[in-house]
Amino acid sequence: MAVKGVETLNYCIDGDWCQSTSDTYMDVTDSSTGEVFAQAPCCTAAEVEAAILSAHKAFESWSGLPMQKRTQVLFKWKALLEENLDELAYICSREVGKNLDEARGEIVKIIEGCEVGVAAPMIAKGESLMNVSTGHDTVSYREPLGVFAGIAPFNFPAMIPWGWMIPLCIVCGNTFVLKAASMVPTSSVRLYNLLREAGLPDGVVNVVTCSRKEAEILLTHPLVRGVTFVGSTAVGKHVYSVAAAHGKRVQAQTEAKNHGLVLADASLERAAAGIINSSFGCAGMRCMALPVCVVEESVADEFVGYMKKFASERIIGCSYDPKTELGPVVSAEHQKSVKDWITKGVEEGAELVLDGRDTLVPGFEKGFFVGPTILDRVTEDMSVGREEVFGPVLSIKRVADFEEGITLMNQSRFANGSCIFTESGYYAREFARRTHAGMVGVNVGIPVPVSFFPFAGHKDSFFGESHVFGLDGIHFFTETKCVTSRWFTEVEKKQRKVGTWEGTVNR
Repeated sequence: MAVKGVETLNYCIDGDWCQSTSDTYMDVTDSSTGEVFAQAPCCTAAEVEAAILSAHKAFESWSGLPMQKRTQVLFKWKALLEENLDELAYICSREVGKNLDEARGEIVKIIEGCEVGVAAPMIAKGESLMNVSTGHDTVSYREPLGVFAGIAPFNFPAMIPWGWMIPLCIVCGNTFVLKAASMVPTSSVRLYNLLREAGLPDGVVNVVTCSRKEAEILLTHPLVRGVTFVGSTAVGKHVYSVAAAHGKRVQAQTEAKNHGLVLADASLERAAAGIINSSFGCAGMRCMALPVCVVEESVADEFVGYMKKFASERIIGCSYDPKTELGPVVSAEHQKSVKDWITKGVEEGAELVLDGRDTLVPGFEKGFFVGPTILDRVTEDMSVGREEVFGPVLSIKRVADFEEGITLMNQSRFANGSCIFTESGYYAREFARRTHAGMVGVNVGIPVPVSFFPFAGHKDSFFGESHVFGLDGIHFFTETKCVTSRWFTEVEKKQRKVGTWEGTVNR
């Protein structure tokens, strides 16, 4: 039931925010204070289907517009995002817990997604070849498919749906139904309103919040042509298998356990300074976090010393305090999960170098804080070093040399990102060649490419064929049509005889 005194959010279809008929509402919490400040509806199955029908109705007119008309909406939206960047960063920071700089970075990545979207006329073009056979020309086009569904995670409620998914989807001529993460929907409300202000027509984008039960409709409904998902591996496998079984194309970005290899020849202090944000930025709640450092034994003690020093200096506080470097995690439930992982790591035999479980922030005692935590001498038989913790917890694994390190890293069932810190060109090249990860850094702790390139995970970190962004993104949101044509001369028209050259290809 909705609670008096707390803002009740709505769902959006046909350009209007509508009050749900559901009896169930989900709390939206200020991660720094622990206070519920809004409630999101658990939309009914009928309301989710209405969003799909709205998108389907809008498809014909939206896809019929010239692509340059569609890019104009993104041009205007980009300007509005820049104009409202600080407000959007605060909204995101409040609901998720990331500090203001990190939240601003999330909005900047949406702006980057718009920039790629407005370049779509340059990169969504087809191909052509004249005289593929005598008198025959062939042209290929990339065309929109129809309704796409997006299922967004809690850790990047602004960037992932509104920067990764929506710009390329709609600029290609498709329409969209977003299942926003129920814990963190307020950024989606504001971003949608700005997109409408930029001139987006009714029904092109629709927004719902619901449980997994209602979200299943997005995977099976015959009018949905594709599903783009970011979340856990278990759910991603389910989304991929169910949606694909119903004839839909799917891209599912899932969990990660990114490893960084630190060799003895690296500048250890600089490497540690670069890794700090990789490991503890966004409170570790990102799929490109660096939760494991594989370090050559000969320099491991020195490296761990630097990491402890830099981690201990992080300013922990309210996420929207400008001085804060490390904010809270997203919820009380997630806070407990991260703390339980730390306890389990110690029980499994890891050496606790820095413990963030008892972190308290004066004035924000009910916030969901976990301080930087470092576990040393983590081995492969410890689950804390294999599974995704999704919090500010760094595991140190010690190895003898490069060969042992790369072998250990490639044993992971995840392969989202990996990086190496070294001054050796040989080992950097060998690492880039042999690592299983889709995004690779050389002396770069967070190897996220700009949006012109695909965001590419492998193994249990991705299910599908076309990744996010770049040409991969264009290909995911479009299908190819090839047209072969022939035009007859006046002489050929007069000479036309059924059964001779008509209907044949003269090579």
